[in-house]
Amino acid sequence: MFTKKLWIGLLSVGMIATMLLVACGPQATPASQPTTAPTQPTQAPPTTAPKAAKGHRIALVQFLKGHPVHRLMQLGFQDGCKAHNYDCEMLLTDSTSAVDMIPLAEQALAEPVDGIVLYAVDDSFFPTIKKFADKGIPVVTPHFTSFKQADSHLTAVVGADVVQYAKAAADAIGDKLGGKGTVAVTVGSFNQTENLVAQTFKQEMNAKYPNIKVLDAQEEGFDQAQAIAKAVAIIQGNPDITAAFSTTGNGPTTWARAADETSKPGLVIISMDYTRPNLDLVKAGKVYGLVAQPLYDEFYRAVELVGMAIDGQKVDYLNLLPAPIIFAKDLDKYYAFNDRAEAGISGGATPTTAP
Repeated sequence: MFTKKLWIGLLSVGMIATMLLVACGPQATPASQPTTAPTQPTQAPPTTAPKAAKGHRIALVQFLKGHPVHRLMQLGFQDGCKAHNYDCEMLLTDSTSAVDMIPLAEQALAEPVDGIVLYAVDDSFFPTIKKFADKGIPVVTPHFTSFKQADSHLTAVVGADVVQYAKAAADAIGDKLGGKGTVAVTVGSFNQTENLVAQTFKQEMNAKYPNIKVLDAQEEGFDQAQAIAKAVAIIQGNPDITAAFSTTGNGPTTWARAADETSKPGLVIISMDYTRPNLDLVKAGKVYGLVAQPLYDEFYRAVELVGMAIDGQKVDYLNLLPAPIIFAKDLDKYYAFNDRAEAGISGGATPTTAP
């Protein structure tokens, strides 16, 4: 392992919405589908990691270290490292400001590493990514797929096919409503990825369910109390609402609580992410479905893509993964992922936390 104590100063900037921000990009079909499908282990890996593959020292850089969504992502990274015998390290910070990942990435560059999985949420990371590219070090960003390669200098991006799941969410809600009603749409923040999801959802709904009214998307934000208050206000201003679609991982709680507070127990809610609290809401019947963003799979696949690039293999830039809708009958598989993530099982990567 190649861990170091990292000390960085936390910069004062606004919180950048990530977890829920779905990864999306120009929705062209990749030149080829990933050649290796991520595995989904059903039991804990052994505690002793195998000998690392030569020349495969890979770091994960990510903020919001302990967030439930990010723990699922980190599990995919760990398992990918273990499966391929890579010498891996997780460079994590508890900071809520994405810019605080940049010093961690710079530290990885100085060590140096052979490849990096970088949670690059926007173009502020491009200058740092270029430094890796100039040294011939591959960088793969999971979850965010909308960057152009020429601008970002990334080796590859991997994440959910957001057009596919936005359409699937619209179809699920439209069928459940019987083709009539009113749907509210909220986003964590207005950004390229969530905007595309909201727009695609509305287009699909208008095309297939013309008797369902879709309200313009509104920003719910990431403060839970404020988000619930916003959803309550939307319901009060539109008493005919029969369903809600949120593009962020806090959306299930936001809309379930708002439905309780406004006596809308039959509200049909679909939102993002298979964290335990969200699964519990589906199990309790308060949320109809969840978009299973491939949180685990995209980080597992990112490790594979970095390893392929280190080996000199050709890597497709755009790698899109399916994101099915989870209903009550599908919960067991996703509870199992949470069990492992919460247990802190390490698949061969050593965590290093910045203060």
